[in-house]
Amino acid sequence: MDIRKVKKLMELLEESGMAEIEIKEGEESVKISRFGASPAPLQSPVQSFIQQQPVANSAPVATTSAEPAENQTSDQSIVSPMVGTFYSAPSPTAKPFVTVGQKINQGDTVGIIEAMKIMNQIEADQSGTVVEILIKDGEAVEFGQPLIVIE
Repeated sequence: MDIRKVKKLMELLEESGMAEIEIKEGEESVKISRFGASPAPLQSPVQSFIQQQPVANSAPVATTSAEPAENQTSDQSIVSPMVGTFYSAPSPTAKPFVTVGQKINQGDTVGIIEAMKIMNQIEADQSGTVVEILIKDGEAVEFGQPLIVIE
């Protein structure tokens, strides 16, 4: 594996705040961890203080999801496998990989995510019909973020 790719992976790991990353390229693989063999949990002094305080007469607290309502759906979604920039087409002048109403099969390319100057094709992990495309072309995506809703 090229040392430049390893350095880029280290930069991505540092920028993303992830604990570790493992990449396989053919027969070669590299695993990079920010914490060595045994990761130590990061905890701020405030978190330590809060965890040590007893809780008396705690009542249920209503919480809300951090995700927008449009991303909460009972249908199945194709989610981002990584952090990066989403592209709906292979080039700015090309037609998108998928459109709303289009039938797709498992393994079909539905988009590209650019991470560390590397273009990663995103394939459908299930077959179905595209109901909604949740991400705009050129928009930043997070790991696990829904990209496309299918049914």
